[in-house]
Amino acid sequence: MEYKEILDEIEKQLEGEAHLDELARKKQDPFKILISTILSARTRDANTRIATEKLFAKYNTPESIAKANIDDIEQLVKSSGFYKVKAARIKEVSKILIEEYNSNVPDDYEELLNLPGVGSKTANCVLVYAFKVPAIPVDTHVHRISNRLGWVTTKNPLKTEVALKNTIPKELWIKLNRLLVRFGQQICVSIKPKCDVCSINKICPKDFSMELAVKKKKKSL
Repeated sequence: MEYKEILDEIEKQLEGEAHLDELARKKQDPFKILISTILSARTRDANTRIATEKLFAKYNTPESIAKANIDDIEQLVKSSGFYKVKAARIKEVSKILIEEYNSNVPDDYEELLNLPGVGSKTANCVLVYAFKVPAIPVDTHVHRISNRLGWVTTKNPLKTEVALKNTIPKELWIKLNRLLVRFGQQICVSIKPKCDVCSINKICPKDFSMELAVKKKKKSL
């Protein structure tokens, strides 16, 4: 099967929407998508959604967040985990957007990377979900599934991003993260993937070598 056919089959079995999908569908502004993506680091979608809704119910512009009391921001985003670090970052990001970008979120990858708390995954998420710019955000789900499918043979998300860009047709980049994240949450989960109900079970090589190597490395430490 071609990449598009595999992604189409994956899409058929998915339910609901990921948080960034929801924000993009509602045509939320790039600032909300940027802040929500920063809050999503090392936490679940449900927690990110709660934190984002609480924060933006009170502060929804760079100006209001920049002026807000840090303790107040911390309490609003507490459900996202690591809330002290994240609160400080989004306050700093808001100040930078005001001072350097006229309160607008840049649509350039390198400029996004210069913002505090913004790595490759976050920058690519903003490009894809806020600006519809072809990019491949790679989180733990995309990294894991791409290796299981045999699309890449990589050891970390950054290498996965490069390999996928050299492998997947550019017209599929925007939908790749959207589908694989939900696929990784619902079917191709980290522990005990639900292969018996997976629609691509028969064509999936089930390559777990990357995960086995990680487990082996952890045991040797």
